[in-house]
Amino acid sequence: MQDFLFYLNLGWEHIISLDALDHQLFVLALIAIYSYSDWKKILVLVTAFTIGHSVTLALSILDVVRVPSAWVEFLIPLTIVLTSLGNILMKSKKQSQNNINYYLALFFGLIHGMGFANTARVMIAKSQSIALPLLGFNIGLEVGQIVIVLGILVLLFVLLNIFKVNKKDWVLFVSSGVFALSLKMTLERLPF
Repeated sequence: MQDFLFYLNLGWEHIISLDALDHQLFVLALIAIYSYSDWKKILVLVTAFTIGHSVTLALSILDVVRVPSAWVEFLIPLTIVLTSLGNILMKSKKQSQNNINYYLALFFGLIHGMGFANTARVMIAKSQSIALPLLGFNIGLEVGQIVIVLGILVLLFVLLNIFKVNKKDWVLFVSSGVFALSLKMTLERLPF
């Protein structure tokens, strides 16, 4: 049980810590187009991301997939750039866009999962089963993402209902800010 709690805390820290800005920006860009009434869709969306993240993390720990860390560190903010750019360019939210977002969250989760793989390889002993560490880590990650999502949705509720901010202005403002920050990260991490 102590090992499980250790990895649960590690997953929590992976998203909540100040060093996790890229992860937090991705979650913000991912859900920026939704409203607090879309909480079920958002939950499915962040869970799709976690599934992709955990699949690649498991494959990386097992040495089935190994991508040079310079490329992973470049690709992670690039996924944020693409997600926020999609929000900026999207004219209207359609059901087909929702389905595309689920697949993109899953795919981008695969990329983000490689970002923690090197650290996880070192932490999980060769003789140790990866099931318990991965379960703990991913539950911690999911709980952390849900806390971030709840914070964003509370802020959105206040902005839209109390301060009467226009939803399109919110999406444009948040997505533009995330785009600028993640583009800077992407350019700083060019692997060539």
